[in-house]
Amino acid sequence: MQFLVLGKGKTGSLVAEIARERGHAVTALDINENPNAQALTAAALAGIDAVIDFTAPQAAVQNITAVLTHGGRIVVGTTGWYGALDAMKKLASEHGGALLYGTNFSIGVQKLFRLTASLAQLDGYKFSITETHHTTKLDAPSGTAATLRQIIQAARPGAEVEITSHRVGDAMGEHIVTAVSDVDTLELRHEIQSRRCLADGAVRAAEWVSGKQGAWEFRDIFDQL
Repeated sequence: MQFLVLGKGKTGSLVAEIARERGHAVTALDINENPNAQALTAAALAGIDAVIDFTAPQAAVQNITAVLTHGGRIVVGTTGWYGALDAMKKLASEHGGALLYGTNFSIGVQKLFRLTASLAQLDGYKFSITETHHTTKLDAPSGTAATLRQIIQAARPGAEVEITSHRVGDAMGEHIVTAVSDVDTLELRHEIQSRRCLADGAVRAAEWVSGKQGAWEFRDIFDQL
């Protein structure tokens, strides 16, 4: 397949590397090569099976808009842009494109989501979330922490779920879900030790979305990978 990777940061560069390892042809652009999504023309997207975005929130919205307007397919690992999600889904529908987005493409985190849904069924507990990332991460709380809170609140409507965010050095990502009762404490913890888990999931997502039309969240389709 032919993939276009947007973003040459640590995760984006690893996405391109893993895609090549899996036998795909890859072109990569950083923000200076694609200001305001100007490089995402119909001609540039011709022959591209999927675009993979690991940029920044504002750039992601511009990139998604351009790709979907041309009927392309895009996997978005960038977070912090979900205020525009409904508009992006509408674009995908109107132009026959495909949008696959997720707050975290790690398979381990997908398991954390499911374990959290099970933990949230317990009565008599107060839930909280702690997340730690590198100092250059733009959004806080993280998209993964926000998803964990949504999962808990889906099981316990109206529950207050406090999120504590830390930005430390080059931390790749740690999420802890804590459930506290009057008699005990339970914790679920996931820590990324290599960004390869994020990049590998994103590449597999791009393979899956090729040739499809519609909009999906990664946690709803990862069992199909």
